[in-house]
Amino acid sequence: MLRLESDRAIRDLKSRYLRACDEKDPEGVASTLLADAKIAFDGFPPINNRDEFIQIYREFGCAPGIFDIHHAANGIITFDSPERANGAWSLTFHNINLSQRTVTQFGVEYCDVYVQVDDRWWIAETKSKKKSSLIQSVSETGELSVVSMDSDANAKFVSE
Repeated sequence: MLRLESDRAIRDLKSRYLRACDEKDPEGVASTLLADAKIAFDGFPPINNRDEFIQIYREFGCAPGIFDIHHAANGIITFDSPERANGAWSLTFHNINLSQRTVTQFGVEYCDVYVQVDDRWWIAETKSKKKSSLIQSVSETGELSVVSMDSDANAKFVSE
């Protein structure tokens, strides 16, 4: 029964993280990450702590006119021990940028490490690998045109 409760707590943790990102809530994002969390998102330099990530998130993710939706699915949680687990997630990311007049969609695979400290689960490590992207521009009259479209169907995580 404890394993099921931990699985549920980890799924709720990931949901809280993604919802906080969408709601432009840096404190909410911070409340899901360990202080020394490792963050390696495809296309960004690696980050080795929560505070550095939150600073970057405030600057870029919380800018006015930016609207995001992170929709995670197909989560698979595996346990290394009662206090350590791994998560694999498929994610659809949708972004509207009013100032740049763009609509962006990414297909992303996440690979996370979770740890339990003092009866609470935390994200200790999160990595992402972009599988596909579609970037469109929006004209003054509302017409969409493709700026970029690509896919890396073979993108996989490599063990370190």
